[in-house]
Amino acid sequence: MNFGKPPVGGPGAGRALGALCGVPAVAAALGAAELTAAPLRPQAGPLVAVGSAFIDLAPRRLKDAAIRAFGADDKLVLLIGIVATVLAIAAVAGLAARRRPRLAPALPAALGLTAAAAALSRPGAAPTDALPSLVAAVVGALALRLLLGSLSRRAVRPSQLPPVPEIGTTAPGQEAFAPSTPGLLEGGLSDRRALLRTGTATLAFAALTGGSGRAITAARDSAARGTGLVLPRPAESAPPLPPGSDLRIPGLSPFTTPDDGFYRVDTALVIPRVPLRDWRLRVHGLVDRPVELTFEELLRRPLIERDITLTCVSNEVGGPYAGTARWLGIDLAALLREAGVSAGADQIMSRSADGWTCGTPVETVLDGRAALLAVGMNGRALPPAHGFPARLIVPGLYGYVSATKWVTEIKLTRFAGERAYWAERGWAQRAPVKTASRIEVPKPFARLRAGPAVIAGVAWAPHRGVAAVEVRVDGGPWRQARLAPSPGPDTWRQWHMTWDATPGDHRLEVRATDTAGLTQTADRVPPFPSGATGRHSVLVTVL
Repeated sequence: MNFGKPPVGGPGAGRALGALCGVPAVAAALGAAELTAAPLRPQAGPLVAVGSAFIDLAPRRLKDAAIRAFGADDKLVLLIGIVATVLAIAAVAGLAARRRPRLAPALPAALGLTAAAAALSRPGAAPTDALPSLVAAVVGALALRLLLGSLSRRAVRPSQLPPVPEIGTTAPGQEAFAPSTPGLLEGGLSDRRALLRTGTATLAFAALTGGSGRAITAARDSAARGTGLVLPRPAESAPPLPPGSDLRIPGLSPFTTPDDGFYRVDTALVIPRVPLRDWRLRVHGLVDRPVELTFEELLRRPLIERDITLTCVSNEVGGPYAGTARWLGIDLAALLREAGVSAGADQIMSRSADGWTCGTPVETVLDGRAALLAVGMNGRALPPAHGFPARLIVPGLYGYVSATKWVTEIKLTRFAGERAYWAERGWAQRAPVKTASRIEVPKPFARLRAGPAVIAGVAWAPHRGVAAVEVRVDGGPWRQARLAPSPGPDTWRQWHMTWDATPGDHRLEVRATDTAGLTQTADRVPPFPSGATGRHSVLVTVL
């Protein structure tokens, strides 16, 4: 006979409780790992180590798609995805360990060992980099066993209930069983209460350890921010910007890009933090006299200030990854000559604090352009996201072969002997910036009023300079745009023109010509392997 609802704590509830055990367990593991990594290297934490290894191993097309879809937020999206995946694995681990308790230590151990292997695979990794992941494995296993142990009673299945005799057939002194027996109902409730208590304590442990780790990291980072650092005045200042170099048209990029608006594209999942007292730059390899500099020694050298436009090779036609800043640093060519470049050395292999490498052609630094070992950006010390305490700047080359941030090593070598990070992944070893232009006013799909309308944008061809910009409407004749002046060939130039807009849908198209006489072609080529080509266009509607 049916006496009502099934008892609390059925098989579904048991599975849910087992899965819930995994979540606070992994939180405790990650908190302990963060506390362990903080005094060592934050990059050694399991999430960052796995994420960095994923970036290295991910196919190029996946990376390109992530940059296109998420831009500068691609790393945040990756971290969120990793956390979501870890939580899903934790739930599965808790469910599996609920059914087979012997799996409780095995699953967290496997995850920890995987993260430890990822940490040790990073360039420049030390044996201690595996420690945070191993601590996470131990803490996760103990926390999972503790949480599972708090489930003192197994869920009661209907098949485990004693048989219910027919009414009137009970033996004298024997009571008929009903599902409302308090002991059976309370089993599921006690499970939940015990798990709530233990889970709360475990999450508190996670918050305490993770919070302490973040506090230690924040204190360490404050010493690696350059806050309050006053840079010496340049021995050679940048020339003043010519009047009218910034057209100040609403919607048009300013000539000088603010620090917080400057694009950031790199492989660092966590920004490397290098305290000034620990920073060293080593110049070695195929040189006559190896050089090593501290930051204080670097600042005692004559500093040069220059306005230079940088752009990323992953920038699509009309893309946002370009910006101009006023950089301050020492003459990189003078530093190389001091070390004495040996015959046959054709590559400058630079390395950042997180192990990323960059290969720069030697001749591009020694040909007279304003190549810098930079320490300042727009009148202040470099922001951490843009390379503090020092980075390389070589005008005319895409960033992946010229603009190493957080630089700690310069090695003179040969292209035939060593390949840098992106060259190993098929990108060109020598990558001069291609002439480019984009329309910024009006925006794509803008709705304009009929009559005179402003078309404006920027164009760049670093180290060569922009000689002309032309615009056409609906495939008609090309018209010369007016170029704003610029301080030199290493920066972009703003441009503008007036268009007599007529009602209807229109396609606006731009092309630039550099001082070498090369004009952008209509052929669209994707960024891989040496930079995009093609003309930028926007569609607008005139009312």
